[in-house]
Amino acid sequence: MSEREHKQPNRAVMSLTRVWLPAIIAVVGLVLIVVGHGSYSDLANTRSLESAAGVALLLVALCVWMINWMYRLSVRSNEEREYEERAREYFDRTGRWPDEE
Repeated sequence: MSEREHKQPNRAVMSLTRVWLPAIIAVVGLVLIVVGHGSYSDLANTRSLESAAGVALLLVALCVWMINWMYRLSVRSNEEREYEERAREYFDRTGRWPDEE
């Protein structure tokens, strides 16, 4: 299996996790809110439970999106740290920074 074929499933899984999973959860939450008519009253009203579940799913979607966002920030920080380390190694070998002319 080539490297390109190996990256395609990973890219699809990342897209699913980063974008589609929170979006699907949010849409289901919005549907539940609409089905519940957005009501929030006493416990005798069965529609309020659906609305509450919809709000909870919206919060879950937000949490999933934020966890993915924080993970991407962490990965980006590690990549920048590795780039800086390679630049320092280059400076130690040559006596100049890689972006200097």
